[in-house]
Amino acid sequence: MDLLKDAALGAGSLALRYFRNEPGAWAKAGGSPVTEADIAVDVYLRARLLAARPDYGWLSEETEDDPARRERSRIFVVDPIDGTRGFIEGHDIWCVSIAVVEEGRPIAAALHAPVRNELLAAARGGGSWSGERRLSVSERPGFVGARLAGPRGWLRTDAVRESGAAQREYVPSLAYRFAEVATGEIDAAFASPRAHDWDLAASDLLVHEAGGRLTGLDGNPPRYNMPVPRHGALAAANARLHGDLLVMVEKAGREVARGRKA
Repeated sequence: MDLLKDAALGAGSLALRYFRNEPGAWAKAGGSPVTEADIAVDVYLRARLLAARPDYGWLSEETEDDPARRERSRIFVVDPIDGTRGFIEGHDIWCVSIAVVEEGRPIAAALHAPVRNELLAAARGGGSWSGERRLSVSERPGFVGARLAGPRGWLRTDAVRESGAAQREYVPSLAYRFAEVATGEIDAAFASPRAHDWDLAASDLLVHEAGGRLTGLDGNPPRYNMPVPRHGALAAANARLHGDLLVMVEKAGREVARGRKA
């Protein structure tokens, strides 16, 4: 955890040099944005982390995937800047996300939101922490009045509206969205399909070590460092709310699919 926290803090300081300073930006294949800050932070983290753990594999949003990572029992899973669109637009909700994955599951994680001066960390079996404060998910048992975050289009569905949940303002960083479940800032969050390992691994551990659940619609936790590091729809909440959340997200997904066909 010390290695990951120190690296995340250094990466956050580097990213802040570019923030609200008109960094160069362009579109990657598929249309998602990237900036010179993303690349600089990726280079920094790869050098820093692999120098300390040269036998670990590497998976990052901004590094070409090397299938050799599959041969390593432990890998770093990194998103240099999660929430790049928000970063470009000057919003404060973006973060550096780092996890160590062992045999398909995260065992250590750090998530740093530098503009908000937040550093969250977790270790398998050791809890989730913000400084000296141990994190815990909310205890809300039902949706009425629950604070819920998710993708914009899915939040507009009848399944979500009829649940009685209070929608949180849109969070451009998926990693931060799920991390807010771990801190108890919100009660539940979900993601539409096609999120990647780097969007999830750190927040996954934060949620679980804070007493919550983050799973696919089948109720199983995500597996990382697979040949294709991409996932279906995901949902995170406390154990009492989680089952109802899965039902709601599945219904919302069907509504969205029908709308696209129409």
